[in-house]
Amino acid sequence: MNQITVTGMVLAAAPVGEYDRRVVILTKERGKIAVFARGARKPNSAFVGVTTPFSFGEFSVYEGRTSYTLMSASISNYFRELRSDMEGAYYGFYFLDLANYYAREENNETELLKLLYQSFRALGSPKLPNRLVRCIYELKCISIGGEAPQVFECVRCGDKEREKVFSVKTGGVLCSECMHRAADGIKLLPSTLYTMQYIISSEIQKLYSFVVTEEVLAELEKTVKNYLDVYVEKRFKSLEILETVAVISR
Repeated sequence: MNQITVTGMVLAAAPVGEYDRRVVILTKERGKIAVFARGARKPNSAFVGVTTPFSFGEFSVYEGRTSYTLMSASISNYFRELRSDMEGAYYGFYFLDLANYYAREENNETELLKLLYQSFRALGSPKLPNRLVRCIYELKCISIGGEAPQVFECVRCGDKEREKVFSVKTGGVLCSECMHRAADGIKLLPSTLYTMQYIISSEIQKLYSFVVTEEVLAELEKTVKNYLDVYVEKRFKSLEILETVAVISR
């Protein structure tokens, strides 16, 4: 076996046996990996805190033929501000679930890990509404996963100049010459379309640098939700709880 050190964030944790824990970590070096933490559920274990979701840092693991075993961990950020806020925590759990859905083993997931980290920081910012952070995270996440809508040119003919409508079923915008081919085409506000273009094309460190009007945010929420409903096959329990909590909080 080889001992390696990886940088990553705990996406999920589940009990194994009487005292152990299996954690899924999104890492910069190995993509998504499953790691066994022996004795992590014992009250005096050094692994109690470091194997909980949101924990970001360096993890030293033994690499076996079929699995990894945790040896030690140095956590640089627990994102305690999210853990202490019910609504913020459920946004965080949903973000973790969506990252877990798209992440792959032995894949370069540097961008996804960076997005997750920056999005958690954005959730803690009083200047950004959590609803906007969610829209940005969802759209950028599916973009990294290779399923972003085409919002820069007509999906059918490639036109960039003519007036456009957005069609979920065709996977992006259709120009005035092609829009008759999609019954679900809707005309978006220019600011909404521009916001989607900005999110998809921008570097991650620049994503959380703007706000939008309530009208644009409402349209962005609806558009992104409709798109994910079609292209993300899994339904997340964390999202169901989040939407319930968010309605109560408003």
